[in-house]
Amino acid sequence: MTYLPNPGRYSTMEYRRCGKSGLKLPAVSLGLWHNFGEIDPMSNIKAILRRAFDAGITHFDLANNYGKPAGSAEENFGKVMKTDFRDHRDELVISTKAGWPMWPGPYGDFGSRKYLVASLDQSLKRMGLDYVDIFYHHRPDPETPLEETMAALDHIVRQGKALYVGISSYPPEETRKAAAILKQLGTPCLIHQPKYSMFDRWVENGLLDALGEEGIGCIPFSPLAQGLLTDKYLNGIPQQSRAARDLGNGAMEGDQITEANIARVRKLNELAVERAQSLAQMALAWILKDPRVSSVLIGVSRPDQVDDSLKCLANYRFSEEELNRINSILR
Repeated sequence: MTYLPNPGRYSTMEYRRCGKSGLKLPAVSLGLWHNFGEIDPMSNIKAILRRAFDAGITHFDLANNYGKPAGSAEENFGKVMKTDFRDHRDELVISTKAGWPMWPGPYGDFGSRKYLVASLDQSLKRMGLDYVDIFYHHRPDPETPLEETMAALDHIVRQGKALYVGISSYPPEETRKAAAILKQLGTPCLIHQPKYSMFDRWVENGLLDALGEEGIGCIPFSPLAQGLLTDKYLNGIPQQSRAARDLGNGAMEGDQITEANIARVRKLNELAVERAQSLAQMALAWILKDPRVSSVLIGVSRPDQVDDSLKCLANYRFSEEELNRINSILR
């Protein structure tokens, strides 16, 4: 059956400017970290991607190691790109990354020019694309000179294989240094992708300030702490949840479902109910309240979770009393 996108897909989504660039991103973007690999049903993968695009989500975020096995998320996305989105390529922002282990030997990890250029070539082949819109260095490399890694990103843009570049999980000072090098090379750093949620607030210790001052966009991942900030685990670990499936590749493990964490989640859930939101919607809204955040990445396992997540856009404003209450719960 031929896919025909919803003609009203741009009427309800909010689009935010990414830093000081000309690029706008949907306030909610879709990450393909889990649930899009070889072990996942293609019918569900296609249904999720269609539902997201129909709702105005134009940004799909991948990485070379996404899926189980690594690389399979890009392969599956490439299949859907060919069948469903081929005529809509210019409506999409597609990103991928390199920086974690991907193949054996000394050239399949971290941040050398050798690794980054080769990895993107492989990613483009898996997705069947001529270019990606954003290419990230996925994590800092303590051994490769920062100048080499940033020069590789600049080289990739000049090759026409990426339109923009970004970094992920860089601390504040290294972010500033990377931004300065890229600016000097003539390829500004567009965006930073950090882990950020109510349970992991490290970005508030200087990174958000650095991004705001440098004019770099911010797109947090794991805003729901991989499902902990939902009502999913209030009464134990469901059989098909991430914590129960032992997915690896950074997915949440069952030992994170502690009594202390669940006690906090229950109190947060009470506040969410008062705000007429689900806990997941409130957790996403809490991220989006900061104007330095360009977009927030969601990860879903079912199409209806896309719709549920997008309801966060109905209210991402918090009173001072609510923020103090949240801080007190998390303390």
